[in-house]
Amino acid sequence: MIKISNEAQNYFISLLSKEPKGTQIRVFIVNPGMQNAECKVAYCALDEIEESDIKLEYNNFYVYVNKSIIHFLKNSEIDLIVDKLNSQLTFRAPYAKKNIVHKQLSLEEKIKHFLNIEINPQLLLHGGKVNLINISENNIALIEFSGGCNGCSMIGVTLKEMVEKKILSLFPEIKKVIDKTQHLRGHHSFY
Repeated sequence: MIKISNEAQNYFISLLSKEPKGTQIRVFIVNPGMQNAECKVAYCALDEIEESDIKLEYNNFYVYVNKSIIHFLKNSEIDLIVDKLNSQLTFRAPYAKKNIVHKQLSLEEKIKHFLNIEINPQLLLHGGKVNLINISENNIALIEFSGGCNGCSMIGVTLKEMVEKKILSLFPEIKKVIDKTQHLRGHHSFY
């Protein structure tokens, strides 16, 4: 699925040798299926591996990818370009900007897909996540935050500016987004 050149694999092995034991690589796309899609590579600690991840095995390391973006990574390649002054990783993913969400998906499935590929990668940077609970008969999307988002003092801004604004603009059928999270204060949340 992701072709990684031998040079790039050796470079990853070198980088990982300087990180805590068990650290691997994560590949993700910010804004997949949109014109401003960006392919990214990051370290992936053991506690950052999720059930929805697919593990790809390479030469002495693993790459983790959320299964919701697999189709955007078709025919992708990572290479290492070296010249006399420096070296640079290149990441080519010809399908990253293609809107390939299938039209036969229900509105609920489309919103879940959107949350997984557009919103959750950003929330994951702070240990958080958002899930669609359901859509009411009045076309109100009921969502629930978890992880670092639960009890976060910025949840109102995240809800209005990051989640609701984007859902309402992309899915005109939805009239409102309501957070149904039972927010708890505690050591698990950010303030």
